[in-house]
Amino acid sequence: MFLWLSLLTGLAYPYAMTGLGGLLFPKQAQGSLLPAGAALIGQPFASERYFWSRPSATSPYEYNASSSSGSNLGPSNKALLDAVAARIARLIAAHGEGPVPMDLVTTSGSGLDPHISPAAAAYQLARVAKARNLSPADVAALIKRHVEHPWLSFWGEERVNVLQLNLALDVLQPK
Repeated sequence: MFLWLSLLTGLAYPYAMTGLGGLLFPKQAQGSLLPAGAALIGQPFASERYFWSRPSATSPYEYNASSSSGSNLGPSNKALLDAVAARIARLIAAHGEGPVPMDLVTTSGSGLDPHISPAAAAYQLARVAKARNLSPADVAALIKRHVEHPWLSFWGEERVNVLQLNLALDVLQPK
């Protein structure tokens, strides 16, 4: 029985799921091995000319796909509170006063999420437009074109893939 279950759960099932995933979701199943898969993992952006991603749980401003993890720090942990306060201070210094979107100061569960909310993108709009000498209306239209809507119109939240938005931003020419 042990041998049979080991073969079934250790070999047959994983290979079947890998094959099925490759057939149904070829881009996603390959992850970052394919160029399109890079959009599935957060990328670090620190320049004023780019939209900034969510902070990574693996390090302050870099993403490390080989060590994905969320934070185990609780909401009252001093290290977490200090990290969030530092992130808020950095964002206010770059963007001015105003409510800072939560997804720009907190990490995702995996620590590698490539998405931010449309509100987080809009929060950064003026900085990016000014740094690139673009009109805010052009940058706002670009954000709007890159909003991914919930699956089946109700599953999930609206989101913006920062890598894809920044790649499209590089194509825009200043006026």
